[in-house]
Formats: sequence, C-alpha cells, structure tokens
Amino acid sequence: MDSGEFHSALATLAWQVELGADEAMLDGPLDRFALDAVRAKPKVADVAAESSVSAPKGPDVVGEAVSMAAGVQDLDALRTAIGMYPHCELQRGARNLVFSDGVPGARVMVVGEAPGRDEDREGRPFVGRAGQLLDRMLGAIGLSRAESVYITNVLPWRPPQNRDPKPEEIAMMAPFLSRHIALAAPEVLIVMGNISCQALLGKRGITRLRGSWDTADGRPAMPMFHPAYLLRNPIAKRDTWADLLAVKARLEGL
Repeated sequence: MDSGEFHSALATLAWQVELGADEAMLDGPLDRFALDAVRAKPKVADVAAESSVSAPKGPDVVGEAVSMAAGVQDLDALRTAIGMYPHCELQRGARNLVFSDGVPGARVMVVGEAPGRDEDREGRPFVGRAGQLLDRMLGAIGLSRAESVYITNVLPWRPPQNRDPKPEEIAMMAPFLSRHIALAAPEVLIVMGNISCQALLGKRGITRLRGSWDTADGRPAMPMFHPAYLLRNPIAKRDTWADLLAVKARLEGL
C-alpha cells in the first residue's frame, strides 16, 4: 500500500469512527447485496407451514365410519355398509369380506383379530386349523357356532401375508365392530388375541390380560389366547381351559 492509499484508508476509518463505528465485527467485508437476496428467499419451514395451511385436508375416515355404522339397523345392512366403506385398502387385495358366522343373537360372541388365508377364501371367520380348535374349545363347555355362539373379527378383510393390522386400520373399522356388537346383542364377549384386546379394551398384552373379566362396549368380556397361538404354544391350553370355565360359570350365573 503506497502513501496515498494509506492516508485515504486512514481518513475513511476516521470518518467511520465519527459515525460511531468503533469496533470491527467481521474478518472480511460483508456483501449487503447478497445478504438482501438471501433474506428475500422464503424459508423452507415457512413454505411448509404455508403449504400445510393451504393444502386440502384428507377425508375423516373414522368419522365417516362412525356415521355409516350409526345409520344401519340390522346385521345385513351393516354388512352392506362395510362393503361400501371406501377407505380401508385391505379390501382391494382380499377375495372376500369376512363378516360373521354362527347364530346372530347368541348369548356368546367371539371376536377374533383378522381373517387368514382360509377365512379369506371361504368368507367365514375361524375356519382351518384355528377354527377347528375353536370349535373344540367351545364344545368343551357346551357351546357351538351352529347353535349358541356368534363369531366375527376386528377386521373383515385379510391383511397381506397375514401381517398384524395397522393401528389406522383398527381405528377405521372399530365403529363397525362396535355397531356389530350392539346389533348382535350378546350377553358375554370372548376377546381373542392382542389385536382384539387393543380394539375393544384399548389394551395389549394378552398373557397379562387373559383370565380376568373386563368390559367392552358395556358387556362383560373375557380376554383369551387366540387359537392360532395355542396351536404354536400347546402349553397355554391349560390357561385357556380355566378361561373357558370362567365363561361357563358367568353364563350360568346370568
């Protein structure tokens, strides 16, 4: 820097000090034009917030299920309403709507989890090996689906590869299940498996829940191991026998 540039820089600095700039804040000069351009750009968060406000909301799938279920007055109409419900994607991959089996109006109503392959093929709940075991279990306390038991599932369609139902699937079909119970009007519910306990009792942990009476939709409910679980864990049949005897005693006392 020559003598002229030095004195010019010194004069500029003195002028800035007179204006009140008495401390250097940056190591280099600041490009105010570039800064203004950055400030003019909307932030990603602002764009997302604006989009969420302006984007149309999706349908209230649970509210629509509540409305449809409340409008039916008998089981045939309920089956039709479930078939017309457009928001559960499971029906796109299922062969049949699995609605119920047994005797409507029976004192005992069994609520399972979801159809499997055999149920999907036949359109009835609890068929195949698990269904055969259920029939033997009920027969041991003098009950049968042909005369004294009504059976349904939490979900009416088979999940792909028999996976567990998703929470949103349970939530959207729960109003139909509640209406199903109200129209069937059983005295006692048998709630089989974790998924059924989650849907009707708002709880999971069937090993802890089984054997103790609870209440579902205003009715006494006995949580039990699912027959499919018993096929994999035969040692649990002893506990299930105790649960069945509790159901028998409850029916005799009503």
